[in-house]
Amino acid sequence: KEILRELRRHKIYLVSENELSEDQKDFVREYFRKHVEPLIAPVFISENKQLPFLQNKALYLTIKLLPRGPFPIGRGNKRKQYQYAVLEIPDQQLERFVALPNVGDKSYLMFLDDIIRLCLPDVFPNHNILASYSIKLSRDAELYIDDEFFGDLLAKIRRGLSKRKEGFPTRFLFDAKMPKRFLKTLRKTFTLSKEDLVPGARYHNFDDFMTFPNPRYPSLVYEPLPPLQHPELDKYPSMFDAIRNRDHLLHFPYQSYDYVIRFLQEAAESPQVTAIKITLYRIANDSQIVKTLVNAASRGKFVSAFVEVKARFDEESNIYWVEELEKARVKVLYSFPGLKVHAKLCLVSCKKEKGAVDYAYLATGNFSEKTAKIYSDLGFFTSDEILTREVAQVFDVLSGEQKDPHCDHLLVAPFGMRNGFIELVDNEIKYARKGKPASMILKMNSLEDGEMIEKLYEASREGVKIQLIVRGICCLIPGAKKMSANIRAISIVDRFLEHGRVYIFNNKGKPKYYLASADWMTRNLDRRIEVAFPIYDEALKAELTETIDLQLRDNTKARVIDQQMSNKYRKSKTRMRIRAQTATYDLLKSNLHPPQGIS
Repeated sequence: KEILRELRRHKIYLVSENELSEDQKDFVREYFRKHVEPLIAPVFISENKQLPFLQNKALYLTIKLLPRGPFPIGRGNKRKQYQYAVLEIPDQQLERFVALPNVGDKSYLMFLDDIIRLCLPDVFPNHNILASYSIKLSRDAELYIDDEFFGDLLAKIRRGLSKRKEGFPTRFLFDAKMPKRFLKTLRKTFTLSKEDLVPGARYHNFDDFMTFPNPRYPSLVYEPLPPLQHPELDKYPSMFDAIRNRDHLLHFPYQSYDYVIRFLQEAAESPQVTAIKITLYRIANDSQIVKTLVNAASRGKFVSAFVEVKARFDEESNIYWVEELEKARVKVLYSFPGLKVHAKLCLVSCKKEKGAVDYAYLATGNFSEKTAKIYSDLGFFTSDEILTREVAQVFDVLSGEQKDPHCDHLLVAPFGMRNGFIELVDNEIKYARKGKPASMILKMNSLEDGEMIEKLYEASREGVKIQLIVRGICCLIPGAKKMSANIRAISIVDRFLEHGRVYIFNNKGKPKYYLASADWMTRNLDRRIEVAFPIYDEALKAELTETIDLQLRDNTKARVIDQQMSNKYRKSKTRMRIRAQTATYDLLKSNLHPPQGIS
């Protein structure tokens, strides 16, 4: 009702097999013969044959057929002649959307699914095609590890990965227009329960629309936003000089991730650097981060990498990088028993004439060049002795040298983060009870933990003003009388995935700022090693305030989270449109070239 109509307005048409001209049909059949037919292998469903194995999340067409030729007339006999077949759509080998020849100034695109539908008579020349419907089966992708505390965990994960593709069926998505008798046949064939069945639309795997081609107008895609330079970091000949001088904050993907690479490259090549320690949760396929660590190890540095091999759906990739790092004699630690390590930390140790100096990088997002281009995250460089000393304690916990980190500044889960956040909220409650200004701004991906939600309800009842920016799951009900009347919540979903966690507490007019790898979810607070780190630099606090303020004022992509869960876009009270992500880019860009007289 919206996207297709807009496409047509720009003379772009997404057509089905029933909307083609004769010339277009000829083109489609030729495309099918050359490109598609060699890749498909239909399988008939029969009680006497081995059933086809449906791959996890693969796309299939199920087809109802009637053999051609004489058979006894009679409804009962005719029904017995029906046959059913399954055909996998080769969307991994071919593009999901195929461009047809233009007709005048009009562009035409077609689903690969519909190309196959049109050509089914060629696939089954001895049958009449009665109907075809799309299906998709999702299998249980959980890695069931019998015991994380004993034995070779890496070997157990490898075995689990080998079984993942054969997991039990958990969700059978089918075209809702499929007749009940047809669905019953499939359910019996694939031994599905009623709970497995999920009605859907004619097409599945809508994430394939990420590859939808743009045949006509550059104006129909996002304007490029090339990553910006960081004006302060660029003033110094080396990253270490810059970090020694003051703390620095990076805003991804608006600013370049190259500074993180440069930081590690300088660490690898500097003769003063003695050690590099890092946590790796999700790693890019062609990771410059890992290559730099390998380079550092080859130069005789002590390099320690904690690789979380239980990072969901990245287990196989992370195991590969574990092996590459171990080949380079990097000390690799992996997967804390019973916990996931989700903290994003790097610590670089240097020898100086006047003693040792440590440099730390702490972030809300992964050490991944890939996600740094599409996730909105924050990275923080510091050489503050207090913070680097506590970062070192976290690494001591990861290496098994100590059980608990004794931190007064970092909040580390599952050791003290929950209590630390509760104390910060209680602090605002204390001020509110005294009639003083009390407020907090909390930005996270998900808000799910029951204890933290109850604590926010308590704060609201005491008069604390709370503003939430929650992109995903929000189990808190905002704006409810006598419970959460002082809580307002929005969600921003836009071009980049909002991924940074920012926690700001008024603290009697002397705000406390924390950035974190953790959401307020039970799994983050109790079952993962996470780190929330304070920002003490006043200039960086002001920088964060500006960007968070843009999010709170967003009236273009912000949706209001309310009691009715309607998630409607926020109505603009002014003619001025504010889109936080583009406004943030423009703000950071303006800092590169401030007006004359402003530094």
